[in-house]
Amino acid sequence: MTLAKKVIPAVVFASGLVLVIVVAKRVRTGSELEAGSQTAVEAPSMQTPQSWPMFGANTGLTAAVEGSLPDSLELIWRFRTGGVVKSPPVIEDGLVFAGSADANVYAIEAASGEQVWAYPTGDEVEAAACVAEGMVFVGSADGFFYAIDAKTGVLKWRYETGGKILGAANRTRSADANETWLVFGSYDSKLYCLNSADGRFVWSYDTDNYVNGAPAVGEGKAVCGGCDAIVHVVSLADGNNAGRIDSGSFIAASAAIYGGRVYVGNYDGVFLCADISSGEIVWRYGDGETTYFSSPAVTKEFVIFGGRDKRLHCVDRAGGEVVWTFDALGDVDSSPAVCGDKVVFGAEDGRVYMARLADGTGVWWYEIGKAVTSSPAVAGGLVVVGSDDGYVYAFGVRR
Repeated sequence: MTLAKKVIPAVVFASGLVLVIVVAKRVRTGSELEAGSQTAVEAPSMQTPQSWPMFGANTGLTAAVEGSLPDSLELIWRFRTGGVVKSPPVIEDGLVFAGSADANVYAIEAASGEQVWAYPTGDEVEAAACVAEGMVFVGSADGFFYAIDAKTGVLKWRYETGGKILGAANRTRSADANETWLVFGSYDSKLYCLNSADGRFVWSYDTDNYVNGAPAVGEGKAVCGGCDAIVHVVSLADGNNAGRIDSGSFIAASAAIYGGRVYVGNYDGVFLCADISSGEIVWRYGDGETTYFSSPAVTKEFVIFGGRDKRLHCVDRAGGEVVWTFDALGDVDSSPAVCGDKVVFGAEDGRVYMARLADGTGVWWYEIGKAVTSSPAVAGGLVVVGSDDGYVYAFGVRR
């Protein structure tokens, strides 16, 4: 065992305050852990939701949940995979599900960090899983979309597309409410809708380039961006075009929808809010120089997203005016997660940060050492996130 000291060396946070914190933590070195092993301690206890079943926490992909987080977290466990973990973890029914560049999808006990099962795909798994009806639905860079039993890791069905699947799936009910449908994008420039029970094709929608992110779902529509620079609005009932919003540059992030509006950033430094029904852009934010790969978290008052200017941005949801920015030490491609009055996110500087939602004041960070481009999930007393060092990390507080 080694003693790893985490020190914040006079960091000036968005509020203008200088905060210096020293936290000592005992962690295992990478050489002590083999693939599939973990560091386990007592189960944590925090008042947070018990489920984060998909990327963005809900079908609108707002990545914001009720609950509370303390001002400081501890490393509860870490789980080693055999490759980089860019896949955002999800949490459901006491299990954490995450993909890895080692081509596996893992199920991990949330309480202990122990492996439950691993399912091998044919290539890297960068997409987040979507958990519904006892199944884990996830795409792979091998072009297949997989349906895996959440408890056993047994494959139920798979569906082949014509390109890599790097974005998460979303879920919706069929018009007659008798079926659950899954909606996801592929690098074959299509958005797909499949029946969750058997993988039966329902419809597909053609875009003009790769679809990177997950589609947001709400009010009978799926909304997604892609490398064609268009925010596509698609009818869930039949897959027909219901609107096109030109963002001006390609979109790598997932869009979020809230209150009839869509929120998303693009490659050329514009983060926009648009009315879904009319297609009109309500407001734009950005300097035209900062690239936005981070997907937003959206609350009643705020929209929060990362940028490649090494900042987390918080803007007013109604008008797009800046509320605060948080300066990290590396690009912020990680998509933030909001729990109550806190926001958690990772950065290329190898750190996981937590700040106050109201004013962006930094309250805690943990240095992993390798880039954190994965996005955190918050549920069951844990903040869980992946890292380029090949580990899935779980933070919380001990009983």
